[in-house]
Amino acid sequence: MKRLMTWERDLVDAMYGYRQTRFSSRRVRKRVIFKHGECNVVQGNVAKRRRRYLQDIFTTLVDAQWRWTMLVFALSFLISWALFAFVWWVIAYAHGDFEYIYNRDFHPELNVNVSHRMCVTEVRSFVSAFLYSVETQTTIGYGNRYVTEECPEAIFIMCLQCILGVFIQAFMVGIVFAKLSRPKKRAQTLLFSRNAVICHRDGVPCLMFRVGDMRKSHIIEAHVRAQIIRKKITKEGEILPFYQQELTVGADGGEDRLMFIWPTTIVHKIDRNSPLYMLSASDMLKERFEVVCMLEGVIESTGMTTQARSSYLPSEILWGHRFVNVVSFRKETGEYEVDYTLFNNTYDVDTPLCSAKQLDDVKAEYAKNSKLGLERAFSAGLMHIPSTISVDRLDPNSDESLDSRLHTRNNSIPNGVLAEELQPLNSGGGGGGSTNGSYHYVPPSFTVGGSAIQLPSLALSTNLHSINEKTNSGSSSSSSTNNLTITPNATPNTLSPAMANTTYNNNNNNNNHNHDKSNS
Repeated sequence: MKRLMTWERDLVDAMYGYRQTRFSSRRVRKRVIFKHGECNVVQGNVAKRRRRYLQDIFTTLVDAQWRWTMLVFALSFLISWALFAFVWWVIAYAHGDFEYIYNRDFHPELNVNVSHRMCVTEVRSFVSAFLYSVETQTTIGYGNRYVTEECPEAIFIMCLQCILGVFIQAFMVGIVFAKLSRPKKRAQTLLFSRNAVICHRDGVPCLMFRVGDMRKSHIIEAHVRAQIIRKKITKEGEILPFYQQELTVGADGGEDRLMFIWPTTIVHKIDRNSPLYMLSASDMLKERFEVVCMLEGVIESTGMTTQARSSYLPSEILWGHRFVNVVSFRKETGEYEVDYTLFNNTYDVDTPLCSAKQLDDVKAEYAKNSKLGLERAFSAGLMHIPSTISVDRLDPNSDESLDSRLHTRNNSIPNGVLAEELQPLNSGGGGGGSTNGSYHYVPPSFTVGGSAIQLPSLALSTNLHSINEKTNSGSSSSSSTNNLTITPNATPNTLSPAMANTTYNNNNNNNNHNHDKSNS
């Protein structure tokens, strides 16, 4: 019994123990899911583990390696044949068939009773009983050995062996078929990109990875999921070393369901609800987490559900990269061709190194102060808004040129409103002489993250005779000619090229004559 228990323990350890050492040399890199989808998890110290494995022998044999499955397959038939051969030998021995054959063949002088009928004809030894057992269980039946009606127990054993033989054959064939048709093998032809990338798409920072299927038979109802596994400390101080959080991922349209006919780039938008919202490029170098990706679907040819897995460590996420296009159209054949040699290729793109939160803060502060600067310009008479739009509808972050939304107005600059905001470029001007020259429009500054940010000043070129002109009663300031040109004096990184190159002209439609210099 001890030897049997030892053999049982060794068999189960041989079937499942290989998983504990198969990737032992590769566990230096701490990850939950390997790149090929295998889980880096070993179940240890499970009570009655071997007994539980043997109770679910079908799943145990399906999950075991092929050499162990084929060994059990062969042993199941050999043991059953030998067991029933021993039963047939006992029946023949108890019935006296061996003694009758021995006396008939070797001692004919003993006048052997010729009326003796054997239970199984031509069963002379254990070897012949074994051959009869094989013929019965496999329904071969060569014809020399057969059961007679002399022994009812022999008839019962023959029926029992036929039933058990069919059961064993169906069980083992089912195991082999299940191993061959496992959807796990279909997952080997589902590909994940070697690296994930972070770049901007439609102005939003995104985490992207690529999936592909190299077979012609497609995956039906394919959908993708992603989770991030990292350490978390709760508000109560509880440490969760492997906290799993779902990532919202999808294809081009944002949905997780794919029309999986060619390699598809899966996108996770890094917004306020994303776990990656606070991570910058420098944080990515020292952060410890793992992004686990899962692709699930129904196999078109078999109708079985399959799942392919992969994962990405922070060292496998490329900041400021984008995937190369792999699909092209061939005019010669009229077909779309997928070049899998470019499946893992990426190229550099301009991407801010700050986190998504810092980028949103900068955009919000810039939008707020840009709107304030525009309102001050409107109140100063430099610009006006058409009746169809309002100041609240303006989007300073838009790359669209302000010329399409803001129009210049032919009007004289009101007297005394730019005294504080227009600063002369050239300090030398003289007292009562002409004041034609260049001026600066200085917008307000603001602070983001402890750093002061100054919006670009605007250089003003004008032939104004006076900034703080005080008109006498009865005189009209609208009769002056003011040609005002505003151009940005500096273009920081926060301004789009469309806004940096915008020029505003303020012309007077009333007259073109000079203003009296005496009021300068």
